[in-house]
Amino acid sequence: MSTAEQPTGGELSGQGKNLALATFAFAVTFWAWNIIGPLGVRYTEEMHLSGTQKALLVATPVLVGSVGRIPVGALTDRYGGRLMFPVVTLLVVPFVLLVALAGQAKSFPMMLIFGFFLGIAGTTFAIGIPFVNQWYTKDRRGFATGIFGAGMGGTALSAFFTPRMVKAFGYMPTHLIFAVALVLTAILCWLAMRDSPLWKPNNAPVVPKLKAALKLPVTWQMSFLYAVAFGGFVAFSTYLPTYLKDIYDFNLTDAGTRTAGFAIAAVVARPIGGVLSDRIGPRQVVGISMLGTAIFAAVVAFQPPLEWPAGISFVLLAFFLGLGTGGVFAFVGKQAPAAEVGTVTGLVGAAGGLGGYFPPLIMGATFGLVFSGYGFGLMLLVIVALIALVFTYTGIKDRAPAS
Repeated sequence: MSTAEQPTGGELSGQGKNLALATFAFAVTFWAWNIIGPLGVRYTEEMHLSGTQKALLVATPVLVGSVGRIPVGALTDRYGGRLMFPVVTLLVVPFVLLVALAGQAKSFPMMLIFGFFLGIAGTTFAIGIPFVNQWYTKDRRGFATGIFGAGMGGTALSAFFTPRMVKAFGYMPTHLIFAVALVLTAILCWLAMRDSPLWKPNNAPVVPKLKAALKLPVTWQMSFLYAVAFGGFVAFSTYLPTYLKDIYDFNLTDAGTRTAGFAIAAVVARPIGGVLSDRIGPRQVVGISMLGTAIFAAVVAFQPPLEWPAGISFVLLAFFLGLGTGGVFAFVGKQAPAAEVGTVTGLVGAAGGLGGYFPPLIMGATFGLVFSGYGFGLMLLVIVALIALVFTYTGIKDRAPAS
């Protein structure tokens, strides 16, 4: 029996508790990962940023949160999620405080530097996927990774609460409160979290493991699809407050509220995508996701009027993106070799994060180009989603799940 296999239908004592803990830690660190975005309008006004500068500001944390998933995923295979969750969570704390100091000083270069390292918070995704996979049988991994993935709702919490906390408590106290929350989360993970009894450390050297994972077709296939689905979600979650300010003239709090609604729709859709993948197959789920994404990105590009037409369009766009994120990792959980799930997850997660890094930069650089507002960037998303739709049905061969 492989290190992650259990008899079909079997359960391990504590799997629900550990899934809940991983999801909670993921949500808290994702809040930290997105703590700059909801205040992007504030930073833009205080630092007098150009469109490209404000896009770079909110996108920079995404870079480390993406690329950093590769070594973090490999380290999770070696040391387990019970150690990696608290370690990475604690590493985020100083950068939350340094970002606050940079913002207080109104220093754009400092914000970029500390925001870059704040991106460490986004790497916890590469810890959680292999961690929860080890707790569940293959026929329930779509459900497990979907539930865990709902922790990306930390972006919704950040979008909704961060501006309100700044208004209620002040700018520096808000960051101090969140630093304390991260420390408490790390302590909770260390005391209450446990690795699956079926987990065994993979002590193979990291570089050969990465090379082996890169030779797997599933790594490249899922990296592309996840770059579209999760990358689209991350891009909107970080840039939407700025988008709503520019297109609909919302203030900081109102833009944050609507960004939270967008993120919640994607969060709700992710476990649905995982469960549906267990039932109808991940290919169908991802196909539906890409088609829906293309349709509603096109709708949004034409700047539907407030409140209901625009709101419904953005919520449905978020829902289809979230559906795809659940479907993609159901693919990974069922097809990647058990001992390499962490490494494959790191690579695929990195691709997804990088997929969210470039769109804000493109949106900022192409504002008003060819189409009004951000239409040019949105039409690029339509084209990419349609390419991903065709690839889902023609570029991925059926294969028996790896054990």
